[in-house]
Amino acid sequence: MAEIRRLNNQEGQPLTELVGETPTMRLFSLLELIATKDQLFTLQGLADETGTPKPTLHRMLHQLESSGLLIRENNGRHYGTGNRLRRMAEDLLINDTHHGARRAVLRNLVSELGESCNVTAVSGSEVVYLDRIETSEPLRITLQPGSRVPVHCSASGKMILSQLSPAQRKRLIAAAPLERYTNKTVTDPEMIEAELQHVRRDGYAIDDEEFLPGLVCVAVLVPTTNAVSNLCVAVQAPVMRLTPEKGLKLLPALQRAAAEIGRIETESYTGRSDSGDATEGSASDFEGELWSS
Repeated sequence: MAEIRRLNNQEGQPLTELVGETPTMRLFSLLELIATKDQLFTLQGLADETGTPKPTLHRMLHQLESSGLLIRENNGRHYGTGNRLRRMAEDLLINDTHHGARRAVLRNLVSELGESCNVTAVSGSEVVYLDRIETSEPLRITLQPGSRVPVHCSASGKMILSQLSPAQRKRLIAAAPLERYTNKTVTDPEMIEAELQHVRRDGYAIDDEEFLPGLVCVAVLVPTTNAVSNLCVAVQAPVMRLTPEKGLKLLPALQRAAAEIGRIETESYTGRSDSGDATEGSASDFEGELWSS
């Protein structure tokens, strides 16, 4: 069994012990610790935090780096999560054991609103579609689970980023390729920051033809037991059927669906269902990977 255990050193400073019965499980517990971080980290920092000898940590980090789970950045002293680890986190969110229940909520939402709806998460500088149900309307934009859109000009991306501190948002936006996709795409970091402050205050975000001409999207957060949610529920439709003003009238339905998906995710995270039966661990445990850049 692998786990991270909180304890204090001789000076009373908190330590995070890497626990595991085998070297492989201790590697996994190191990944669990890394998943809680939203910034780059160093060998020395991990040694101070865990009390693990630096030669041991160096060997573990080298193994994770050589397998593509971690990458070295900047001057080579800082580590971040690798593409392989982020892809695994995304796959878990897309294919978790509660996928069917989450999809049923989306299907009901599409029936109620009559437009395409999706569940999304942020991975680096992109929004990943974890699940999506298309409208039956002949005029629609079709996107499959696993599709990606830029974080700076999507409703879900703005909604999720709005929860972060200004410093975190600044770092993520600075690292993102702020490409202009339409004449409404905002690429100025200060203007993006101002909008994110409004989104945080209002509790919803709108993509008003910022990614694709003629396409409008409205997103709300999925409630979570974590400090920051990395899940959104959104509705998307052509501007002839959905304007930003009309989108505001859909917020109650979106929020109800988000609350239901949040309940499903919480049950999965705690390992219990309403009936009290044990369930498998949630892919929410891996959401921290999606934030690392």
